[in-house]
Amino acid sequence: MSDGEGTVAGAKDAAADDALLVLTAMLLTPSRFPGVLGDDYVAACDALALEPYEEGYGLILGQDGEGARWTVVVEDTSQVAVAIAAWDCGMEHDLSPDERSMVCALPGWPMDLAVSAPGVPDPHDPDTDGEGPAPLAPPDAEAWGPAQRRLGADEITAQWSAWREQIDDAQFPLPGTTGEPGGGGGAEGRAANDIDAGNGTGGDQENDPSRFLRHPGIRRALSEATAYTKTPPPPGRIRSSYASADVRTLRVDGPGWSMVARTDDIALFLLDEEPGTVIPVGRGTSLPGLLTALDGLAAQAP
Repeated sequence: MSDGEGTVAGAKDAAADDALLVLTAMLLTPSRFPGVLGDDYVAACDALALEPYEEGYGLILGQDGEGARWTVVVEDTSQVAVAIAAWDCGMEHDLSPDERSMVCALPGWPMDLAVSAPGVPDPHDPDTDGEGPAPLAPPDAEAWGPAQRRLGADEITAQWSAWREQIDDAQFPLPGTTGEPGGGGGAEGRAANDIDAGNGTGGDQENDPSRFLRHPGIRRALSEATAYTKTPPPPGRIRSSYASADVRTLRVDGPGWSMVARTDDIALFLLDEEPGTVIPVGRGTSLPGLLTALDGLAAQAP
């Protein structure tokens, strides 16, 4: 997600009428969507009562002149993508979609934002007099479940290097440091029938590390991920994005689990049954082939 300074109307106008002051925007497409909404693109669209069209949507989050939170859905994904790219580069960009591109305006925001619009009241849900859908709301930050697990995976996807640095390289060597093709070695992830998962990071650090060895949740997740290569899942369950010239970042989700991986490196798993814990799985002999196969099926983002 990118925080932006674009506006549908200027700040002064926003305080004077019903124009929306834009705070951020995001894409809702098969290759890129907020994980908080669902395990796949179809589920994410369903969470917003939208048809899962292949072209996707743009989501614009902002406040009206009264400070109320709104999520505006537009069809012009190209314009939203340009705005996100500009904001990611630290540039100001006015995001002003044509009204003809608007699909609907939903009350509330599906996630928390750290910013608010200047010159208007604090963010709050609009008063809809009980008509229309209930306001969108972020998941409880104090709880743990599918939405929080997917948000965690979103964060790892966006900040792979920072999370990778927390993994003990003695157990999970960086690619090319062991002398073995593909950086194998250490505790190996040998697919679902013979898996050694490493110690969890984050969450409860005091647990016995051995509780993650041959973890049944990891075995289940790898088995289901492998099954995707035989029976492709709904669009968006497997997503692939650019990491470097020859490397892709993979994001794969399933019932109760999320995986983030680099095609030349290890995989990191989050499970509904392990609150706040990230479990690394080494490459071994089978994970590289699985990642390659999943990447071939993935919805591709630039």
